[in-house]
Amino acid sequence: MPTDEIQTESGIILGRRHLLTGAAALGLSATFGAMPAMAQGAPKKGGTLRLGMEGGSPSDSLDPLTYADSIPIAMSLMLWNNLVEVADNGDATGELFEKWDVKPGAADWTFHIRKGITFTSGKTLDADDVIYSINMHRGETKSPAKSLLGDVTDVKKIDANTIQILMKNGNLDLPYNLSDYHIIVVPNGFKDWAKPDGTGAFTLEEFQPGVRATFKRKPGNYWKPNRGNFDRVELRYIGDAAARTQALLTGQVDAINRASPKTAALLEKNKNIKVSRTPGAGNRFCFVAHTDKSPYTNSDLMMALKHGIDRKTIVNNVFSGYASIGNDNCVGPRMKYYDPKQKLNSYDPEKAKFFYKKSGVTAPMELQVSEGAFTGATDAGQVFQESLAKAGIKLDLKRVSGDGYWDNVWLKVPFCAVYWGNRPTIDNQLTSIFSNGLSNPWNDTHFINDEFNKTLIAARVELDQAKRAQMYARCQELVSQNSGMVNFCVQDYLDAHSTKLKGLTISARYDLGDQRIAEKGWFA
Repeated sequence: MPTDEIQTESGIILGRRHLLTGAAALGLSATFGAMPAMAQGAPKKGGTLRLGMEGGSPSDSLDPLTYADSIPIAMSLMLWNNLVEVADNGDATGELFEKWDVKPGAADWTFHIRKGITFTSGKTLDADDVIYSINMHRGETKSPAKSLLGDVTDVKKIDANTIQILMKNGNLDLPYNLSDYHIIVVPNGFKDWAKPDGTGAFTLEEFQPGVRATFKRKPGNYWKPNRGNFDRVELRYIGDAAARTQALLTGQVDAINRASPKTAALLEKNKNIKVSRTPGAGNRFCFVAHTDKSPYTNSDLMMALKHGIDRKTIVNNVFSGYASIGNDNCVGPRMKYYDPKQKLNSYDPEKAKFFYKKSGVTAPMELQVSEGAFTGATDAGQVFQESLAKAGIKLDLKRVSGDGYWDNVWLKVPFCAVYWGNRPTIDNQLTSIFSNGLSNPWNDTHFINDEFNKTLIAARVELDQAKRAQMYARCQELVSQNSGMVNFCVQDYLDAHSTKLKGLTISARYDLGDQRIAEKGWFA
């Protein structure tokens, strides 16, 4: 990812992220109020942006507690805003929060809310709206962001534009956690998700889940300078990669996400199309097993599966080399605190055979796969099946419909395909997926490990960068060797778009400009 930070020999990163750590140590104010700089010339107003996207289903909703894929996130960020935005270089920058202060220990935070911002209904944004929006993800809730806010003990109103957040355990990365895409800001008491009332650049015209959605730019000037330029946005659900590519080539859409690795090289040769590639920062593709359900309670069986998957063949054949080999913990190779010395669960049929025999399991396992999980899931499953067979392990593949996959398969069946998006920090990545046992609604392997939880908590407030790196290295090892995850690769992000579309920069977090291309972009 592009960055203006400098990494020292000790591993300390200097820049605004380092200033946050220093502020926490000294009790100073950390201010990140400036919006990210624009690129590619001065933006122009007008036009209709047409997006062809994978990453949604007929069960999609605008309720942020349900967001699980790219299309709902992209729609949400047209209508609402987050509290914190992650800039292209990875910094936590103010969105509806203008700035923040933190006391030593990183457990007492004060956040200052931008003034003069209104919702579609005309209501002025205030502290009550922010507190209500945060509390949707705390306590008795099914929100996937619950684990990110698990240490928050209180959210207090100081005045109309200031709140205080107190934590039982400090966390230097709290602003990043508050950037989570589920944590959008709505008016106090708001619940009617079919009639969005947001501070975003657009209003909703039409929404047909699984088919299309259209949006119209609000009158007047958007509160973010140089953003919210398109008159309208049309988003089409196009789950098939070949169909998305064809729609782009024939001018039916202006941009697509998740361009097929098999056709990316050809697209790059088209003078009217630009392909944006972010190596090692894309989706983490996995097969996940519930380790509290037989036979996946057997740790030897899990090690047999981890050593029985031919990761390199999947990277080369399924993703045409546009990916990096994963090591079963979803920590990508470009992420700060990634441990390059960690023990690798590499493909080794003899080792897989050893662990399988030791497990005593003899019955075939069933893996449910679908292109509704991610493009290439079925092919990756077939490679997995074939490579396990070389170790004498039988795996049955069950191909299921993509419709309703995230509601009916993921988190429901004991062994299935899934992908996880990139997160801005290693703490956010590990917390979202593995922390807090079964109280974490997105702990899709039912991973429970006390040492992991304690080490993760300690790392959040450790100012010694070398010690913090050691702690996160141990967390990676514990997950890789003990969880039910087989994270076989980390894909490169591959967006493709017409050259007339400007403003699509490579993001430190998600594709399509952190799913904000509708807000950030314009036509030349």
